[in-house]
Amino acid sequence: MKNAIIPSICVEPAFLDEVERALEPNESLASFVETAVRREIQLRQAQAGLLQRGSAATRHNSAATAGIPAEVVIARLEAK
Repeated sequence: MKNAIIPSICVEPAFLDEVERALEPNESLASFVETAVRREIQLRQAQAGLLQRGSAATRHNSAATAGIPAEVVIARLEAK
């Protein structure tokens, strides 16, 4: 498989200076960007999975039981 290129972006010189100061010894800007993009993808995949599981649980719970009305929950919390 051929390698692909992530498009370059324009940033302000001050931001580029910050990024370059954050680089580890012997770390290239390209490897830093690749690592950041990979981490963001992992984060978004985890968030999407969480939302899917939460939605499925909500649907399951709504179908299985009537649940507890919000007013009842609030009243119980206020009573405590």
